Amino acid sequence: MPIHPIEDLPSPFGDPAPNFSESELRETAYEILVAACRSSGGKPLTFISQSEKGDRTSSALSPSPSLHRSLTSTAASKVKKALGLKTSSSSKKRAVTTGELMRMQMRVSEQTDSRIRRALLRVAAGQLGKRMESMVLPLELIQQLKSSDFPSQQEYEAWLRKNLKVLEAGLLLNPHLPLKKADTSAQQLRRIIRGALEKPMDIGKSSESMLTLRSLVMSLACRSSDGSVSETCHWADGFPLNLKIYQTLLETCFDINEETSVIEEVDEVLELIKKTWVILGMNEMLHNICFSWVLFHRYVATGQVEYDLLFASNNLLAEVEKDAEARKDPLYVKTLSSALSLILSWAEKRLFAYHDTFNNGNIETMQSVVSLAVLSAKMLAEDEYNRKRKETDVAGSRVDNYIRSSLRAAFTQKLEKLDPGKHVSRKQNKTFPILSALARDITELAFNEKAIYSPVLKRWHPLAAGVAVATLHACYGNELKQYVRGITELSPDAIEVLMAADKLEKNLVQIAVEDSVDSEDGGKSIIREMPPYEAEAVIANLVKSWIKIRIDRLQEWINRNLQQEVWNPRANKECFAPSAVEVLRIIDDTLEAFFLLPILTHAVLLPDLMFGLDKSLEQYIIKAKSGCGNRNTFIPTLPALTRCSAKSKFNGVFKKKDKSQMIHRKKSQVGTTNGDNSFGIPQLCVRINTMQRIRMELGVLEKRTVANLGSSKSNHEDDIANGTSSKFELSAAACVEGIKQLCETIAYKVIFHDMRNFLWDGLYVGDVSSARIEPFLQELEQYLEIISSTVHDRVRTRVITDVMQASFDGFLLVLLAGGPSRAFSMQDSVIIEEDFKFLTDLFWSNGDGLPAELIGKFSTTVREQFSQLTKEMYGGSSKSRLPLPPTTGQWDPREPNTLLRVLCYRNDEAAAKFLKKTYNLPKKL
Repeated sequence: MPIHPIEDLPSPFGDPAPNFSESELRETAYEILVAACRSSGGKPLTFISQSEKGDRTSSALSPSPSLHRSLTSTAASKVKKALGLKTSSSSKKRAVTTGELMRMQMRVSEQTDSRIRRALLRVAAGQLGKRMESMVLPLELIQQLKSSDFPSQQEYEAWLRKNLKVLEAGLLLNPHLPLKKADTSAQQLRRIIRGALEKPMDIGKSSESMLTLRSLVMSLACRSSDGSVSETCHWADGFPLNLKIYQTLLETCFDINEETSVIEEVDEVLELIKKTWVILGMNEMLHNICFSWVLFHRYVATGQVEYDLLFASNNLLAEVEKDAEARKDPLYVKTLSSALSLILSWAEKRLFAYHDTFNNGNIETMQSVVSLAVLSAKMLAEDEYNRKRKETDVAGSRVDNYIRSSLRAAFTQKLEKLDPGKHVSRKQNKTFPILSALARDITELAFNEKAIYSPVLKRWHPLAAGVAVATLHACYGNELKQYVRGITELSPDAIEVLMAADKLEKNLVQIAVEDSVDSEDGGKSIIREMPPYEAEAVIANLVKSWIKIRIDRLQEWINRNLQQEVWNPRANKECFAPSAVEVLRIIDDTLEAFFLLPILTHAVLLPDLMFGLDKSLEQYIIKAKSGCGNRNTFIPTLPALTRCSAKSKFNGVFKKKDKSQMIHRKKSQVGTTNGDNSFGIPQLCVRINTMQRIRMELGVLEKRTVANLGSSKSNHEDDIANGTSSKFELSAAACVEGIKQLCETIAYKVIFHDMRNFLWDGLYVGDVSSARIEPFLQELEQYLEIISSTVHDRVRTRVITDVMQASFDGFLLVLLAGGPSRAFSMQDSVIIEEDFKFLTDLFWSNGDGLPAELIGKFSTTVREQFSQLTKEMYGGSSKSRLPLPPTTGQWDPREPNTLLRVLCYRNDEAAAKFLKKTYNLPKKL
């Protein structure tokens, strides 16, 4: 048990006799004690000299039975038991009388004791039958003892001055009744005492000075409130002199050899001391107050090592509280208030920071200190209540203040200990997350509070632990608010602090809830004192800000680098854009960094990140296909419908020389198609490869994300299970759409743009037999080789299939919308069918190309159109001209516009007449 510094508490009774020394006060108290005991005895006093003691029995003294009672066989102390004081295990007492014990305890010599008894015998002999309370003891002692009774004249004069000071203190300085200004007796007595203190006075029995002194003393001592002469002399019962003398008597309850121990004979000693009540004007309640203070003062003055003293003082104070009637006496209230104020001040000095004073080893002491404080405050408040009529829960409010004050102090100490500026070991790490460590310390403090202090304090405050954690919650919350205001971006330290704060708050709330299970409001009042830190919300906002910064950077990077991308097929072996590699790397790094964040809400915040990444990647894909066009971009505008004349022949429209030059020029273009043109066929293939690469990597990223999510500390298992938050849905769909668009773009660009001279401007122009498909096939084969060698394996079939479909569409377009430069006869059908067979064979490539089933599926439509060229598709002529069927763009044997076009390109007189009469179409140019 810790030993505290010795404290010197002021006396609650003031200093009624400032000129008294401690020994003088003890001797005066002893004189009163012996006189009171002698007066209460059943037999007259006798005196035996010191030399005769050895020869005569003590029975000749005829002393008071209580004063000279033997102490050897007395039972265990009832007082100690009642007050909760420890009793000696041996219960062995001193083999002396009570009177002798009192003399020794009060440090009175045998010589002095003998002189006092001798004087009292003389007093008793001179005033036989008169009780001691009817006398003024100092006056009688002065008159009975002479200088011859003392070893020296100096000792006698000192003793005489002492008694004169007692008279001054009891009659003038601390009178029982207030002195009236008109009372000259007091003034005369004051002059006599002042003179006698300076020069010894004549105290002979018949001397004038002695008679005057006696007359003045008795007139002042026998005053009463109604003006009559009182039979009882009041010379030692004035406040606070009586309390000071009584305190001196009570000090004898402590062993002079062991100042923290109450003697085993305390019952007999207190029995003697209480005999002085009649002289000192004491009663049970004043006794309890004084004794409680004496026990308390001894506990404090001896270093607070003997807990029993504090416990006993508290028990006596509890007895005082029970007597409400006694507190109506002004003198009693004054005495009580003085003592209680000092006790309360001392107790609260410790309780307002009880963590510094009490621990698990001395927690019992804390219970008594709190009890003392609460009892003192309650009784003081009751007196205040009697004056102001203000009702309040003293115990609850006081303990509430103690808890809040001490926890605030403890919190401040914890915070100061963690200040890096005050700890050399942490100066090297300026970013040390103080609040994170503080949260751990406060959590430990809260649990210690709940385990050690709250069970004690709960006796006076039903929500002691709840108030404690609410206080800690508020203290930490203030620091956290300042910290959050200074956070500009997400950092490991910030997350650590916020996570620690969230964990701390959950622990504090849990303690508060558990502490308030049995409370009237279920702890709602305490919970209302704990506004949430919302650490998770702060973390979520910081993470969202972190996500936004990275998404913005990614989008900025995409916008900047896609403008510089040249889609070079020789950039790498896989023939895809380097920018895609970097985009995917950035996305992967961002996801990895996200899952490295030490948070518990990955599953909650992942959708925000995934949406941002998905949207950015979608933008990359959209920009990658932007400007490439689609099938409609390259399909030529259909020429106006005309009819053929009966002898239309165009064999000489194009010269063979011109055709060979055109073919040569186009072949040279194929060889340079992968130059600086970012929309060339190889570049378009690179764009397709890029999207295919992204599409494949998305699956890898999604699997990795699901794995990271599963290994994270996320509490949202449902989101992990269904995987809804880990999909790149927008970019995956954009890849599919982009690949589809680019495949069609390549196909229709090759057929209708890059090979326009061979197909649209060359095939079957003029004479069918002299403008066949062979040049077109030779050129197309080169493009197919470029596509096959460039495009990714997984999309190669798709691209070539679209090229085949485009070539079939181009072939049909030449037949059905080739313009006035083309006309077909029934005999041309053989050539056309043969050319189409060559076209399909190119894609079959002896089994190394597309599957025959696939080719057959797409060639069916074209073959159906061929059959229309060999049939009579017109009937009788109509005199009325009909409107032309609208062009749908979809060739079908049952579609009117398709049938019309078959007729327009028939080099047949019947067809021409039908078109002339029905639609009034002009002749071919």
